[in-house]
Amino acid sequence: MASLPLRIPLSDLSATQRLGEAVGRTAQAGDIILLSGDLGAGKTSLTQGIARGLGIEDRVTSPTFNLLHEYHEGRVPLYHFDLYRLDAHGVMAQGFDDYWERGDGLCALEWAERLEGAPLPDHLVLSLEHAGEGRLATLTAHGPYAEAWLERIRAHAPA
Repeated sequence: MASLPLRIPLSDLSATQRLGEAVGRTAQAGDIILLSGDLGAGKTSLTQGIARGLGIEDRVTSPTFNLLHEYHEGRVPLYHFDLYRLDAHGVMAQGFDDYWERGDGLCALEWAERLEGAPLPDHLVLSLEHAGEGRLATLTAHGPYAEAWLERIRAHAPA
């Protein structure tokens, strides 16, 4: 059962990245975050903030064509997936589920709605939607481990 969601209005790009930093600072190895939102909603910008929160200094770009970018120099590794061109079967066929089953890093999956029906361990869903000139981020935990992570984010999220 999902916990009560956390809703955070984001006025601009820097607010999106600050939320990402809070997510990254509070993440632990084995965490999974599913990112959803329309094209241009800010999923990659949010992931750039997550990387900063993990202590990753490399330039973070969307893995649209490669499907996966790995960053290993942070506090924990970041595995950044773009599932836009896949469905749940394609994700499993690529072996991407091995990354979250290993549990040695943070898995951030853009276009998470493509995973519909795929079995996943505890995870957060972070949805970004357009709200006037800004965005609205909604974070929902699925499972007790993810609920504990969501509470850590609540304590560190930008006001």
